[in-house]
This record gives sequence, structure tokens and C-alpha cells, in this order.
Amino acid sequence: MTAHRGRGHWTTPKDIREQVRRLWQRGSVLSGLATGEPGFPKRLVLKRPTSGEMGRRFGDVQAWIASLKTLPPKHVRLEWRKVSHRSLGVNDVPSEAWVDSVEGAASLIGQRSGVRHFRELVELTRRRQPALLGWLARKPVRALKLRGDWEGLLGVVDWLQQRGRPGVYVREMDVPGVDTKFVERHRGVLAELLDRSLPESAVDRSKRGAAQFAARYGFRAKPVRVRARILDSRCALLPWADGEDGQDITLRAETFARLECPAWRAIVVENEINFLSLPLLEGTVAIFGSGYGFDELGKIPWLKACRLHYWGDIDTHGLAILDALRGVFPHAESLLMDRETLLAFRPLWVRERSQTMAELTRLTPDEWQLYDDLRRDRLGLGVRLEQERIAFGRVRAALASLPGLGLPQSKS
Repeated sequence: MTAHRGRGHWTTPKDIREQVRRLWQRGSVLSGLATGEPGFPKRLVLKRPTSGEMGRRFGDVQAWIASLKTLPPKHVRLEWRKVSHRSLGVNDVPSEAWVDSVEGAASLIGQRSGVRHFRELVELTRRRQPALLGWLARKPVRALKLRGDWEGLLGVVDWLQQRGRPGVYVREMDVPGVDTKFVERHRGVLAELLDRSLPESAVDRSKRGAAQFAARYGFRAKPVRVRARILDSRCALLPWADGEDGQDITLRAETFARLECPAWRAIVVENEINFLSLPLLEGTVAIFGSGYGFDELGKIPWLKACRLHYWGDIDTHGLAILDALRGVFPHAESLLMDRETLLAFRPLWVRERSQTMAELTRLTPDEWQLYDDLRRDRLGLGVRLEQERIAFGRVRAALASLPGLGLPQSKS
């Protein structure tokens, strides 16, 4: 028997199970266990033969009815109606299909253990954090995936409720089964749980995203550090100067911001080996751009007075980073991120596998045209030139062509 005729389709037992499986994935089967609201019975979609099809394909219709009867009646309840046909007489045909209970739905798709486990989560949450029952109701399938960690997650909520904004590192939180990696792994779900259960005074809602988890809930954040190389001994920040390699120093961002650096030019470099390879250059400090946001650089007063260059990969993300940097330093200039450089090293292109399509607003016309060509694949599929692939002779030439002393920003 086939249940198909043209575009028509009669609901099969497989379709019934698939409908229930979708209800499970949406959380509709389990949510009522957390809210206490009855979610059953649930009516399912039952597409059945028309009167004309019964006359033309009566054998197929009988086979279809027999297949539906294989569904366990304690899991799926079929309602019937009598259909009169001029040549076939009166026949009982399924008219509706219902699932009457959570257990029936779960049994139909092999999820009886899931129901049992979810009931355990609901009971634990009702005892410990009843305010989170609403979260369980909205995301029951996700909660089941977190079942092994749920007690630890509730422990974090308990701990913070007792301490408000604790002002300590996450490492200092003393909760059984919870360590720093546990929190890092579950920052997303913890944020959802904590936002529901903590008082407003304990949550800084201006801090968003995984990177600002600590600041949002009053933990001490890992200090942001700035790494820089002083490329001119006359701009040395330490009592001694390394004439061969320049001073390579790493300081907390707030400490770095308090320094008075006589440099009048800064080059932000994304690649560490390029950062280390930059030659000595008058009045210049190189800043390693990995590991901190541009907002921290924006807090450095003397850096705002510098002529600022950014050197990153030539791809959509590299140009997006340049655009973001100009949100903090509008006067920032790109270095070796132009079309001429890209085309000169065509044999060394690699593929950017995940391009950004963002509408960037701070690029120059030439930069924006290059960005648009890259994101639209006009130069090739996912074209990318990594900055470390540029011949160092070209790097030296580009650095040598940078303006020297005598600019308005220069310092003696």
C-alpha cells in the first residue's frame, strides 16, 4: 500500500511518531510537568482519504487503516467516523488521532527515561530554586542534556544568592562539583538561570556576552593585559633599553594607560611573529592586538595622540577589525591591507571559510570596495591573505615609507 497519490499524503504511523518527536523537541511534551498545567491530550494531524479516493483505491484505504491500528492504543487514541459510500456502503474510517498523556507520547518515541529524568529535575528544582521552574518549562530538552550538571548549576545559583556580587575570582567559589572550567563551559545557561533568580542589584545588565560573565555577576575578571614593543630606545619605558630587539613588555591595561610614553606612532599587529619581527623604528611602539579589546586601548590617553596604524590579515574579518578599531580611534590607518598587496601575493592566498557580511561604515572608499569584492567572492572563493605570508622585504619597504618626524603628532 502506498499512502501517496500525486501531491496527496495519508498520515502513516511513521508520520504520527514524527509529529510527536517534533513536539518533544519543541518542549511541548514535557513543559507541563514543570508548570503543573495540563498539556494533554494533544490532537495530531491526521490526513485521510477523500470519499473519491475511497472509491478508487479501497484496497489501499483498507491497508492504511490496518497500518494505523498497529499503533499502540494506550499511546495513540484514534477516533472513528462512519463514512457512507454509494458503492462501498458504510465503513468506519479514522477521523482524528490523539495522544492523551506525557507517558503515552514519550513511549511512542522511546523517551520514557527522558520523562523520568525530567521529573527528577523538576522535583530537585522545586526544592532548591522554584523560580527556575519557568526556565525548565521553556527549555526542557536542553535541561535534559544538562542533567548531569544540573545540581552544580543550582549550586552556583545558591552560592551567588547568598553573597550578592562576591568580588572574588570564579576560582574562589566553593561549590561541590564546580570548578572554573565548569563555569566557563556553562556560562550561557548560567547567565539565563542567574538572570531569573538573582535580585536586580546583583546583576549588571550593561555587561553582556560570555566575555563579560564575570563583570555581570560581580566576580573579579581576569585582568586585561597589553603587550607592547618599544621600537625606539629614546621612547624606552624602562630604565634600560634593548637596542637590538626593542623593549617587549606586558602590563595590566590600567597600568599601561598610566604610563607616559614619548612615542608618537603606534602599530597594532594581530600576528605575534610579525609583532616580534618588526624592526626598530623611530618614535614607534608596536602593540600586539591579540587578547584584549580595542576599548581597553581607547583608555590610553597618550595612544590617542599617536599616529595609529593597524596591520591585520587581508580578508573580510581583517577589514571588519579595522572598522571596529576606527570606532575607538577614528584616525587609525591600515598598513599592508590594500588591493595592491593582496594581488602581489596571489599564489599565497588561502581560503577564509567563514566570511562576515556585515555592513561596515568606517572604511575608506578603497578599503570598502576591497571588502565588498572579498565578501561577494569577486576575486575568488573566500580569498584571504594572511599577514605572515607577505614577504618581509615588502614589510620593510612599507615601514620605511611611513611618515617620519615633523608630523603634528610628533614628540621631541
